[in-house]
Amino acid sequence: MSWCGRALSVGWLPVIAGLLAGVGVATTPAKAQNYPTRSITMIVPFAAGGPTDVIARIVTGHMAQTLGQSIIIENVVGAGGTTATARAARATNDGYTLITGHMGTHAAAVPLYPKLAYHPEKDFEPVALLAGTPILILARKDFAPKDTKEFVDYIKANSEKVNAAHAGVGSVSHVSCELLNSILDVKPVGVPFNGTGPAMNALVGGQVDYMCDQIVNAVPQINAGTIKAYAIATPERNPALPNVPTTTEAGLPKFQAQAWNAIFAPKGTPAPIIAKLNAAAAKALDDEGVRKRLLELGSVIPGAADRTPEALGALVKGEVVKWSAVLKPAS
Repeated sequence: MSWCGRALSVGWLPVIAGLLAGVGVATTPAKAQNYPTRSITMIVPFAAGGPTDVIARIVTGHMAQTLGQSIIIENVVGAGGTTATARAARATNDGYTLITGHMGTHAAAVPLYPKLAYHPEKDFEPVALLAGTPILILARKDFAPKDTKEFVDYIKANSEKVNAAHAGVGSVSHVSCELLNSILDVKPVGVPFNGTGPAMNALVGGQVDYMCDQIVNAVPQINAGTIKAYAIATPERNPALPNVPTTTEAGLPKFQAQAWNAIFAPKGTPAPIIAKLNAAAAKALDDEGVRKRLLELGSVIPGAADRTPEALGALVKGEVVKWSAVLKPAS
């Protein structure tokens, strides 16, 4: 046996192992500092063309320029967005797999899915809030009620005959209409789709009667006259749809709902990586071109104080509590 072999056999292995471990620890900050060195996958838990998908593409397009690497959108549908979200939670926490989640996947899903394969607070690192998205009460263009009052009266009188489209249990379109239905004390037939985009297509095609949807998905269709909007569930009218009354104006003040979209990373993603992603998202939200596109769609752009990871974490915590109170009795 050589001198090297004898030395290793009598005690050098622990020392070398310790040195190698130290090297491994030392390289972690370096990797975070150099991040990103390759393309990033952004999981969108709904079909292409829906509100979350549209917002994710607008913001990440600018983020990619800042980060110097492409951000590839991957649409993964199923179970109201929870299939994709569970996958994102299990991804390697190196910053190369992210998810654009929302009120449904990161709040309402908790009370709706007793065996949910992830927990929004425990399994994710909050990165950045991207946009608020007010909810609208929508219907097919030839739906009989002419205004919100007639809509309420009609739904109450025909709740077992009408149907409401949504993007799957736990989606924003589902939980916001659950809130509306609980206020009206009605139980219409729910018609699930694999994403808000397909649900909107069904509404445009007259295959379903009504739905509650995020403004981002509805502005083009409302302006084109392919669907009708009864009211927007926010305290003030939205500049993108100035002629659509608020629910308060329309006589339905209890129905207040605004969704949100945000970026999350798997738990344990290094803080320097989170900081880089947050800074890139903030820069995108300050860009005039990005802001113009989001505002034209009716989005509410968060201010600087609401864009931090800490603010997003607090939002998620509060939303889980809020929707658990609303949805547990309905489930």
